[in-house]
Amino acid sequence: MKYSIGRRWKCGQRRVCLKVQFKLEFIVGAWNIEIHCGYCKDPVMLNKRNKLKPLEDCGPLRVMFITTSMPVGGAETLLVDLVRRMDRSRFSPELCCLKFRGPLGYVLAEEIPTFSGLLTNKYDFGVLARLKNLMLRRHVDAVVTVGTGGDRMFWGRLAARWAGVPVICSALHSTGLPDRVEFSNRLLTPITDAFIAVAKPHGLYLTTNEGCPASKVRVICNGVDVEKFHPRWPVADLRKEFDLPQNSPVVGIIAALRPEKRHDLFLRSAQIIRREVPQTKFLIVGDGPQREELERLAGELSLNDCVRFLGSRDDVPQVLSLLNVFMLTSQMEANPVSILEAMASEKPVVAPNVGSIPETVVHGKSGFLFEAEDVESSAAMAVDLLACPQKAEEMGRHGREQVITNWSVDRMVEGYQDMIAEIYTQKARGKKTTVSQDKPRDESVKIEN
Repeated sequence: MKYSIGRRWKCGQRRVCLKVQFKLEFIVGAWNIEIHCGYCKDPVMLNKRNKLKPLEDCGPLRVMFITTSMPVGGAETLLVDLVRRMDRSRFSPELCCLKFRGPLGYVLAEEIPTFSGLLTNKYDFGVLARLKNLMLRRHVDAVVTVGTGGDRMFWGRLAARWAGVPVICSALHSTGLPDRVEFSNRLLTPITDAFIAVAKPHGLYLTTNEGCPASKVRVICNGVDVEKFHPRWPVADLRKEFDLPQNSPVVGIIAALRPEKRHDLFLRSAQIIRREVPQTKFLIVGDGPQREELERLAGELSLNDCVRFLGSRDDVPQVLSLLNVFMLTSQMEANPVSILEAMASEKPVVAPNVGSIPETVVHGKSGFLFEAEDVESSAAMAVDLLACPQKAEEMGRHGREQVITNWSVDRMVEGYQDMIAEIYTQKARGKKTTVSQDKPRDESVKIEN
């Protein structure tokens, strides 16, 4: 459809034209307006942001990370580390929590501009205008939605498109249910410059199962601070706080108390371990909607005297120092941060053979892998490590070496910074966003490392 108006505008050649043609295209649910001079056919410069300055001339890029809220969790902890370590001479990070800030949101609010309360309910369509106006007011240069699917991914990208934000990316941290890229979010694929996976197998999963084009998938591996997470002597005060006898071995799990983490399997495994090593104690770090249900299950399994529900903790490195074995029993995972933190702390890992975990935990070297939901095998592997402290120590050392080499937080930050700068530069030069093909298993997915 084309419409002509009599108002004077300046075309791309800065000439005043008496006729302007509007070409309206319906793209992924939003009106995209292309305006051209009716005489010389050049574009009319209505929005100065359409013409980007070269990267070297525009100062630090304003990067807005958009999520729903910031509870204590793996993806949220990664975001805190990423924001804190971004090069302030090149990037100026900001945080937008569509609903409420959450514990880690309040932490970042003391360090960077933070916004919240833009979305009141699931059907609050007014969030689109509010978010777009926020981006324009803050002069945002890049938007990164954090999390798989949902409101954050949909409204964040759509508002960024409407506001003319040059760089639009989505960081996806989950694999499979309950987090999926829904149909509505798949419709916004054309306006998305990059989908960020957290491990190579995760990148392949996004292309084959979540509808993400391989040409737009970038793998930026999760990373942890190896200076913060390192081997240390067990903290005596914590042993006393958790009522852990001096000679009792400890097996622990760190994960939000959600159904997909399958803490019920951890408790059933604990029941078997305790039969073999009666003095063993078990620590569950994390909080969530299943806490009451899991506490009730611990009672039914007669584990109340040896299981400690610690809730969310801000001293995870110190808690890890108490463990002899770190265990994870999730139904699915992408690249869990808790495993990387445990490995950086030189703890042997017992984990399910799902998602990208086999790329992180080398079976027989940095830990053991068991088939998902195989309680007997997970318990037997933990008992083996408790019975052989020397083997456990060797696996712990090997795990830390792996993390230092492949999964440091500095490499993760560098990956994000390089990706944003590359896409912005391509847009500033008027080129279509492309992904250089460099991946061992699928030549069309780019690995940032």
